[in-house]
Amino acid sequence: MIFVKSIDSDFSQKFDELLTRGKMDIAHVSGIVGGIIDEIKNNGNSALKEHISKFDKWRPASDSDLKISTDLMAQAYENIDEKLKASLHLAYDRIKAYHEKQKPKSWFDTENNGTILGQKVTAVDSAGLYIPGGKAAYPSSLLMNVIPAQVAGVEQIVICTPTPDNEPNELLLAACHLCGVSEVYKVGGASAIAAMAYGTETIPKVDVITGPGNIFVATAKKMVFGEVNIDMIAGPSEIGVLADESANANHLAIDLLSQAEHDEMASSILITSSQKLADAVKIEIENWLLKLPRQEIARKSIDERGAIIVAKDMDEAIVLMNKIAPEHLEVATVSPFELLPYIKHAGAIFLGHNTPEAIGDYVAGPNHTLPTGGTAKFYSPLSVENFMKKSSIISFSKNAINKIGKECALIANTEGLTAHEASVLVRMK
Repeated sequence: MIFVKSIDSDFSQKFDELLTRGKMDIAHVSGIVGGIIDEIKNNGNSALKEHISKFDKWRPASDSDLKISTDLMAQAYENIDEKLKASLHLAYDRIKAYHEKQKPKSWFDTENNGTILGQKVTAVDSAGLYIPGGKAAYPSSLLMNVIPAQVAGVEQIVICTPTPDNEPNELLLAACHLCGVSEVYKVGGASAIAAMAYGTETIPKVDVITGPGNIFVATAKKMVFGEVNIDMIAGPSEIGVLADESANANHLAIDLLSQAEHDEMASSILITSSQKLADAVKIEIENWLLKLPRQEIARKSIDERGAIIVAKDMDEAIVLMNKIAPEHLEVATVSPFELLPYIKHAGAIFLGHNTPEAIGDYVAGPNHTLPTGGTAKFYSPLSVENFMKKSSIISFSKNAINKIGKECALIANTEGLTAHEASVLVRMK
């Protein structure tokens, strides 16, 4: 773990290391991923079966084996514990209610001369959602991807998830049933992204692909962008914490570890104005690590990609955190809402001592599919708008085109586009 003060002589060097935390060596795997994509484009289901056999250790006997039946999903839903079922319903309802508020609206503006300008918002026809599967299946990720697509009004929702040894994750299937989805395919990795981007005999081509994944999934999404739209290119999970002396060191330690337990590449960064708090959090992290079932993963993450920084004051702490632009940002201070106007870059912001990042992962309502690795400077969380598109609306009356047509024709003439010029002038005669 990096444990430094902003006044240290080597601070700039160590801080620069944090800024490169999310860099994935996409170039290293792009050749492999490019080959996988080409095989899917050229050979469709045949290539899919080969890839499943290689990576998931089972071979579909027929094309129909690629799809998970709705009966299997319904049975999985019936089998889960009632308390867990109720919790998933609570999450579904809260996530849906939040995303309903995001839905953009079409609008029209009429000018006195007979001009009508506006914007028409429509959902894409189809969306492909990638959900990690196997032992690391996350039903919460399914809810976070399916619900905004449903709220947007997407007619066809296609889900791909890897199923090692042909054993679909029961909890993931239960979540599929809860969401009412019917097209779920047992395909993972770059193969799944290629299949949804280009289509096969069984898996339809979609318009938008969203969802988290490893470096092969991220690279595939980047490579098919343009053929389809994508949500973002996300890397390892991360958390940033801004805290003053009022924060609880025990709480902050487990919050930092809540991301470290994801995987060894996760980043957990605390920036505080209090040396006393920094020292206490470091001790509490060690205490908590002894209790975690995923101790080995969390310790490697904390040791190699964790940091505690003591800033001169909260103003400097905010400046540093804006440079980091974390996926999740907790603000554990006396008056967190007073700091909010100065926080520019973060995927999701958790305000106050009683708002752990984990509450946002599951039941708060906002989406937990967030930009990582500093990309919160220009990416936003997954939202309803990722599944919608806008069309401009333009309508001119005779009076309207007569009023500004000459100016339009002059610009067209200046650009040497005489047909453009004529198409306006003929309407002004």
